[in-house]
Amino acid sequence: MKKFFRLFGFVSLIGVSYFGFTTYPKLDLISGFSAKSIASGHFIDNRSQEMIEKGDNDIDMIDLAKNKIEEAGKFAAASVYGLKERKAIYREGLGATLINDDFDVTKPYEVPKRKKLNNNLSFPYGNMEPKDTVFSTIDYTKLNAAVANAFDTKNDSSLKGEQAKQIKKRTRSVLVIYKDKIIAEKYDSGFDKNSKLLGWSMTKSITSTMFGILEKQRNFDIDDPAPIPEWANDKRKLITTSDLLHMNSGLQWVEDYQTICDATKMLFQAEDMTRVQLEKPAEIKPNMRWNYSSGTTNLLSGILRKQFKTHQEYLDFWYSALIDKIGMNSMVVETDMAGNYVGSSYGWATTRDWSKFGLLYLHKGNWNGEQIFNESWAKYTATPTNTSNGRYGGHFWLNAGGHFPDVPRDMYYCSGFQGQMVAIIPSLDLVIVRMGLKEESNFDFNGMLKGIVGSLER
Repeated sequence: MKKFFRLFGFVSLIGVSYFGFTTYPKLDLISGFSAKSIASGHFIDNRSQEMIEKGDNDIDMIDLAKNKIEEAGKFAAASVYGLKERKAIYREGLGATLINDDFDVTKPYEVPKRKKLNNNLSFPYGNMEPKDTVFSTIDYTKLNAAVANAFDTKNDSSLKGEQAKQIKKRTRSVLVIYKDKIIAEKYDSGFDKNSKLLGWSMTKSITSTMFGILEKQRNFDIDDPAPIPEWANDKRKLITTSDLLHMNSGLQWVEDYQTICDATKMLFQAEDMTRVQLEKPAEIKPNMRWNYSSGTTNLLSGILRKQFKTHQEYLDFWYSALIDKIGMNSMVVETDMAGNYVGSSYGWATTRDWSKFGLLYLHKGNWNGEQIFNESWAKYTATPTNTSNGRYGGHFWLNAGGHFPDVPRDMYYCSGFQGQMVAIIPSLDLVIVRMGLKEESNFDFNGMLKGIVGSLER
């Protein structure tokens, strides 16, 4: 018996040691992700805790977290096995922010001043319902079948465990716009045209657009060295803003969401997310290697902030110059603890409002007669960098190299974690939005896009 207890104790010690070595360091990130997700989903889109846990938080390891919502205090908290509790607070206008123990929740804060669109125009140029339009050149049977095929069926919804993960499509919405008219729109149960959905890295394309607008308004030159004083005396001084927009700055960065890495530590631990990439050393010369980096986008958000005399002007600019200007009234871009927009990841909007952003690029920056950014900016964002094999432009993904073989090569798109997409196909006058919970590697985007494109008679 003594030998048994000694053996049991030894095995338990090994188990605890293994847990401490492999899992404990991740607990801060797990509870951080969960608290932030619960707070954002609940307070921005009015989802229940159960709905968020079964949907957004149904991710390996993240589902270990135990969550709670405090309605009166407007925050959510999460912990794992009672350890590493994290809290995310909600502030109207700023969304949810993951905070640390030193954050002063009583400190006054500024919020963006917004002017929401109010006119009698129908979608997309107003908030009135879109007018029904039937095109003789569209095979609606094929179109509706292609859209319906992007969603789970009732039989799929009953699947459990690994089988469900393999088969479920987990699409939340699909919207197709042809010649400025909605020709198909479908939502999963629990979601509708008013549901605000997180675009994750689609927010990167919002951030880059602010530079296109700044370029038009204030003659900001993206080909000049990035205006970062900390780089003035080392080889990073050669990095231009365009290098940052192309994700080929040569700076050190690791983005791997399966591990503790630069990106996860930034999103779930950093107080000021604009400085994480800024403080990384240069590994190679700029414009020599493409390296996807959320830190780079948040650095760009920090550069934008420094273009204004006050924090209030920076907060207002994103909405007055773009978001509210084109009627994306549902959109909220969330901030970090230092008051910076998390331009890499935290943009929320309805599916219809995400489509408006796509339409702005489809029309090369022209919105109902007003030029928001120069036509040359749309060309810049859709032109491949010389280091991405035709996959990436100016903070937009591209199909120039035929990544989607059955889709026109001129398609370019915003892309976000778990398969968010705003696709722009200029040659077809087409914008397609898909929001969901399944990555490109596990969802047949080529098939969905092929079916939609194939419904148009050309």
